[in-house]
Amino acid sequence: MKKLIDYINSKVLVKVTSLQTASVLTRIIAGILTSKAIAVFIGPVGLALIGNLQNFVSSFQTVATLGFYKGAVKYISDVKDDLVELGKIVSTVFYAAFLSTILISFFCYFNAGLINDLIFPVYNDYTYVIQIFAIALPFYALNMFSFSIMNGFSKYKILIIINIIGQILSVSIALLLIYQKKIDGALVSVVIAEALIFLITLVGIINRRSLVPLIRVNSIDFSLLKKMSSYSLMALFSAVFLPFVAIAIRSYIIDNIGYKDAGFWEAMTRISKYYLMLVSSLIALYILPRFSEIDDAKEFKKEVFNFYKTIIPVLAIGLFIIYLLRAFIVSTIFSDEFKSVEDLFLWQLLGDFVKVLSIVIAYQFLAKKMFWHYILTEAFLIIILYTTSIYFIDLFDGVKGAVIAHFVSYIMYYGIILLIFGSSLFGIESEKK
Repeated sequence: MKKLIDYINSKVLVKVTSLQTASVLTRIIAGILTSKAIAVFIGPVGLALIGNLQNFVSSFQTVATLGFYKGAVKYISDVKDDLVELGKIVSTVFYAAFLSTILISFFCYFNAGLINDLIFPVYNDYTYVIQIFAIALPFYALNMFSFSIMNGFSKYKILIIINIIGQILSVSIALLLIYQKKIDGALVSVVIAEALIFLITLVGIINRRSLVPLIRVNSIDFSLLKKMSSYSLMALFSAVFLPFVAIAIRSYIIDNIGYKDAGFWEAMTRISKYYLMLVSSLIALYILPRFSEIDDAKEFKKEVFNFYKTIIPVLAIGLFIIYLLRAFIVSTIFSDEFKSVEDLFLWQLLGDFVKVLSIVIAYQFLAKKMFWHYILTEAFLIIILYTTSIYFIDLFDGVKGAVIAHFVSYIMYYGIILLIFGSSLFGIESEKK
């Protein structure tokens, strides 16, 4: 316990404060401002369509960059003082992601009509928005490539500054587009937001011009692609399938209940995303690197339960306060038209609480590259999330079924996680060693 508290006091909170909090808070404020503008100028119907587009965009952005970001950061950090190895990594990641991004961009541009029909309900033709996304995608890829280099070189300060300025620029343009063009403006802002940040990143990478000569075709190392494949596939699996499950659920709500209810569910999902950003930042900063260091089951058990004892009570109190303030939160972030969202808080908050409990342990999959454990448990979650959502939406004849399904799905997912790590967390195996 003392070790975790000391770590948080001496390192994590310092890092979160100096490197993460400003950026996370900017993203939350930007999200709230955008949500407010959508609520005022467009309403819940438009929010449902925007939700589908955002899920599509996030999924295809990860596919375009091959899920390389975390792997690139790790390998660049490991060899940043070795120019030869650095050249191999930078060249391999750049050309592989560049080729992938161009192919995805062409696919999206020339199949924009088909994609429109898949992600938007009937009578909504936003083909041109998909085409704009295809044009903006390479700039997003360049931005992530630049970010991975700066992150690998531990240029945290410039990363934070770029993120903050980029978020301010993106939300400013989004608010202007929403005000002038309503739903069309909101959709366009979704597909160009991340690409816009590249304009700011260009300034940040001027000091890294010495890296450009390292990017050469003859430096491509195909063995590196194999090493990064586990990072890539794990990132791709969740980033591709979870957003498409969300699209499927939202589309089911639209077809069977209505646009407004789909907008209410999207509103609840957004609120959940805002408060979970802070929790996710803390978990990523402490749990992943700490689990990577641990080789002993006893130590793993100790870290998990120490984290539970230290952080989970604070999380529980925070979620309880959010529940009590739900009416204020909904009216502040959205409008009185979204009052029905208040009825969704209980099950969403319970589901998020269990989600955090499970994620803390599941980070061991990433820390130890437990590839098949990760893939199979994520597949289980995706399947159960979709099937329970359809079942409970039909059972309760309303969007409340979707948030109940969220809770039930993560209860089942948590059960699977506990079964996998049961011997490490509760068994007597560790005592025998």
